[in-house]
Amino acid sequence: MEPQRRAGAPGAQVIVISGPSGVGKDTIINELRRRPVGQTFHYVVTCTTRPPRTGEMDGVHYHFQSRESFDALNAAGELLEAATVHDRSYGTPRDEVRGALSRGQDALCKIDVQGARSLRKVIPEAILIFVAPPSPEALAERLAGRGTETADELVTRARNAITEMERAQEYDYLVLNETGYPEEAAAQVEKIVLAERAKHPERRISV
Repeated sequence: MEPQRRAGAPGAQVIVISGPSGVGKDTIINELRRRPVGQTFHYVVTCTTRPPRTGEMDGVHYHFQSRESFDALNAAGELLEAATVHDRSYGTPRDEVRGALSRGQDALCKIDVQGARSLRKVIPEAILIFVAPPSPEALAERLAGRGTETADELVTRARNAITEMERAQEYDYLVLNETGYPEEAAAQVEKIVLAERAKHPERRISV
């Protein structure tokens, strides 16, 4: 059951940063945090059933959930979207997005490609930004360089990335994240956000 929707403040937006694993979504978001426009965002923390990686903190990097608690949130309509990616579930908490919009803040969500499609159905006004690598080879190098996946997992992620990149045409914008230049990708996202703000200063999004 979906909870009753509430309209946010005029002009507040839902921004989705999406793309294949290893493309550099977190790096771009960290660059945005240092920019004036990025300091006005609320950075939505995703729920997940996967275990924390070294250095990750609950409530900061993710809301780490048991399978039971995640499924209960989803059944109650408290997740705007939920998707299973690489055998782990991820979901966007409704309360975080709703709270940001009610305060007049843009809600920035980092969501996988599958989840972004689901979120668009729930929030048609969401701004979907697809982050693409310069090449499949560059993406494979980034994934291998993280050192967080097994050899089999790397093969699966690389295979899935090909399918995910074919979905880029479903997005509103495409941002190329060149290796070594995340600040340029962040600058592109900043321009997109400012342009969308100018186009819809009075729009109120219901969540």
